[in-house]
Amino acid sequence: MAYKISDDCCACGTCAGECPVEAISDGGNGKYEINADACLDCGTCAGVCPMGAIAQA
Repeated sequence: MAYKISDDCCACGTCAGECPVEAISDGGNGKYEINADACLDCGTCAGVCPMGAIAQA
């Protein structure tokens, strides 16, 4: 099950820089988005998010 970024995202980009498969990108709407097809479910993004905006979907 892929991770998902909530509306609490502050668009800092920390998660995108830590994703080992580059599955996270700027969604252009004030928050980042995770490509569920590319996500490995490793949880690295959730661990580094300063806002706690990332959780398993």
